[in-house]
Amino acid sequence: MNVTAIVLAAGQGSRFRIEARADQDKLLADCVGLDGVTRPVIEQVLMNLPGRVVNRWLVTAPEHTEIIRLAQAYGCQVLLLRSAGMGDSIAAAVAASGSADGWLVVLGDMPFIQSSSIERVIEAAAVDAISVPVHAGEYGHPVAFGRDFGPHLMALTGDRGAKPLFAQASVREVDVADPGIFWDVDVPQLLQFP
Repeated sequence: MNVTAIVLAAGQGSRFRIEARADQDKLLADCVGLDGVTRPVIEQVLMNLPGRVVNRWLVTAPEHTEIIRLAQAYGCQVLLLRSAGMGDSIAAAVAASGSADGWLVVLGDMPFIQSSSIERVIEAAAVDAISVPVHAGEYGHPVAFGRDFGPHLMALTGDRGAKPLFAQASVREVDVADPGIFWDVDVPQLLQFP
């Protein structure tokens, strides 16, 4: 399947800002990636996307100029959105991306997901199913939604994500040995992966 990646990077990162400096954008905070190289969080996320994902959209706010620059450097089309709500971001990106076999929803604050895990989620994708990585019995990210879910994804609003769609779908669980599928950088202490 030819999935379109949607990287969500429009949030304010308020929990991170409370514990760091008020002006520190968590997506631009330095972290050491899986390859041992220090880069901003969002760049680590973009680097981990497999090369086979050629259609890439990143959703962010207009004032996030450095995030926009990095997104473009990694081949993303950028969708500018004032809402920080996950539902609004997904809906707008699915609508903007046009016809696709499916969408891979990637959170911009999860820099430690192995590319191989993302590959496996894509390989399990189907137009009428949701594929999700599973580690130790728990669902993680990113999640792939087949084309049939387009109307449901475009109907999302506010900060509510796509989790309710799981209840009415065929869900393909993809076992991975990758704790990075849970690791989001909500606070500065989480910039270091164990």
